[in-house]
Amino acid sequence: MAVPKRRISKTRRDKRRSNVWKLEAPALVKCEKCGEYKRPHRVCPACGFYKGREVVKVEKEA
Repeated sequence: MAVPKRRISKTRRDKRRSNVWKLEAPALVKCEKCGEYKRPHRVCPACGFYKGREVVKVEKEA
């Protein structure tokens, strides 16, 4: 059975494991209707449109 020749320090072990957990920025696309950035395949929070149809009524701020 394989046995490690030397003990690996906690720092060296943690350095090896650190790059696995990087967070990625969410993908954003421009809304076809209003031009605001939104998540793909979701209703636009600014205008309420999805695939060219109004799905949600959005109240305008005064």
